[in-house]
Amino acid sequence: MGAGIGTLLRNVRYEVLPAKATEDKVLAHVPRDAVVTVTASPVKGLEPTLGLATRLSAHGYRVVPHVPARLLRDEVHLKEVVDRLRAARVDDVFLPAGDADPPAGVYDGALPVLRALSELGRPFARVGVTGYPESHPLIHDDVTIQAMWDKREHATYIVSNLCFDARVLGEWIGRIRRRKVTLPVHVGVAGPVQRAKLLSMATKIGVGESTRFLTKHASWFLRFAAPGGYAPERLLARAEEALTAPSAGVAGLHLYTFNQIAETEKWRRALLERLEG
Repeated sequence: MGAGIGTLLRNVRYEVLPAKATEDKVLAHVPRDAVVTVTASPVKGLEPTLGLATRLSAHGYRVVPHVPARLLRDEVHLKEVVDRLRAARVDDVFLPAGDADPPAGVYDGALPVLRALSELGRPFARVGVTGYPESHPLIHDDVTIQAMWDKREHATYIVSNLCFDARVLGEWIGRIRRRKVTLPVHVGVAGPVQRAKLLSMATKIGVGESTRFLTKHASWFLRFAAPGGYAPERLLARAEEALTAPSAGVAGLHLYTFNQIAETEKWRRALLERLEG
């Protein structure tokens, strides 16, 4: 691996879950120049996400709360969320469709919320949307790429969902660029997570949540359990050419920490030292 991967490692986003100890872990281990994104749960709703985002912003972090469309009741609720985040000096949000089933209100996907934000005068400088390198369990690949095209007028960047296959990741980046989707991409990579800790974290999220999590991501656990386990640096080495090509438009890495925040930052620093001598 070379300097290109080093650049991506310096432009990281740490995805964390709003659990009881998350704030202390971030303060102890995450540098202030890293972006921290805070997930939202259909079980717990938006409040834990908004609360943690507000506190981390007050500590000086660049915070990106996840605001799933399917957790918003209506435009009034959206405006309340916008006002609260703006008051907390948050200027970047990630807007997925979300998994709440049924939806909490009138929105069943991200595009109507993106349009509503535009109508509110684009209150955030940056707005992220989801990309799916590996097939979405319910949506055809061509539809997900078309969705990115539809969202491009309202969003400013894409965050790719987890992908463990360097070839698939490279092909996906090529496909979205051929379709003239030019938004910068933050590539989603699982940190150096241990399988036992990941299972434990999934359980702590909540019974209903963890069951859905395990069902959706069964293939992840097979990879973590494989001989030698999972190592993010191997994925980055295999995908280096695809990720660092100027035409790829990859802006950085989105590290899924599963709240193993100290371990993820230790891994990132060690790899940077190795790459930069």
